[in-house]
Amino acid sequence: MSTVTVRPITTRQDEATFIRFPWKIYTNMPAWVPPLLMDRKKLIDRKKNPFYKHAEAEFFLAERDGEIVGRIGAILNHNHNKEHNERIGFFGFFESVDDQQVANALFDAARAFLAPFNITALRGPANPSVNDEYGMLIDGYDVPPMVLMPYNPPYYNRLVEAYGFRKEKDLYAYLLNQDEVYTDRLERAAQVVRERYNIVFRSLNMKKLNDEVALIKEVYNSAWQHNWGEVPMTDEEMDAMAADLKAVVVPDLVIIAEYQGNPIGFGLTLPDINMALKYNKKGFLLPGIWHLLTKKKNINACRIIALGVKPEYLKTGAGGVLFYETARRAKRLGYHFGEASWILEDNDAMNKSAVAMKGTITKKYRIYQMNV
Repeated sequence: MSTVTVRPITTRQDEATFIRFPWKIYTNMPAWVPPLLMDRKKLIDRKKNPFYKHAEAEFFLAERDGEIVGRIGAILNHNHNKEHNERIGFFGFFESVDDQQVANALFDAARAFLAPFNITALRGPANPSVNDEYGMLIDGYDVPPMVLMPYNPPYYNRLVEAYGFRKEKDLYAYLLNQDEVYTDRLERAAQVVRERYNIVFRSLNMKKLNDEVALIKEVYNSAWQHNWGEVPMTDEEMDAMAADLKAVVVPDLVIIAEYQGNPIGFGLTLPDINMALKYNKKGFLLPGIWHLLTKKKNINACRIIALGVKPEYLKTGAGGVLFYETARRAKRLGYHFGEASWILEDNDAMNKSAVAMKGTITKKYRIYQMNV
């Protein structure tokens, strides 16, 4: 058997090879949605992506007989370890041919890079963090991923588990159907919350975007702070995310919940632009924009990316109303389907809310971990 060599990317050509490698794996998989090359470059740009101001990272390519056969990223997220008082290293951007030798060599390289930092465990995939694409698909391979969700072949789980990784946490994606969401009970409950607590649910104000982003950041970092694995976003990270999403955001689907004029929760939902980008086979920006413009009317689904309420207001029921209000507005805008993703398997409040709206789990993702 030929030797597999793994090397860090050091040149622009290496970077381009790293970014384009998934096309070798997925070209003949109909459910895969080609990402925009520009977006993939941003994710691994250690000079411009603000994530790397508080993280160490190295990206590797695996080669055998002159052919690239895999890739991986090794990541040390200082903010994660500070927030959770852990010494965890992460792997991400994992792609490999169906060969255990290749996968083992890639994971060995990630562990070797992280070893000097005295980590106690390796967790992933994180591309590159919990605030980006997160988790490995374990169920739902026949369904294309929604916007900003990962996708992978079924054999990846076998490669990961054969190396020694075990389940750390599962993440659920619920499919919501406008034909089934609404019930009299749900509508009455939403009305009770509005009247009892006088909570206002308003749309994002694009004319005051900078101020709105600041409000959302404050709510996000408060509402998610006790969730497993969550890491507060820095101002620069939140600004960068807002800049990236500005072109595709629908203001009526970004809902801010306010109590006595103060923000207590929010929901962020995006049109599933993957329904258009799946036709952008090579991942280039200009054809991608053309597909988005010409196929916009065919996008009938959206994804609830983030939805949460500050801890001290959880008992008001505002979270459930955010779900309901999102569905109501999505219907008015022509989105027949929605995906609530991802939700932690043990986040009882959010799982109950999704079930209350007749949501069904159509995809599952897994975070793996192994002690080192």
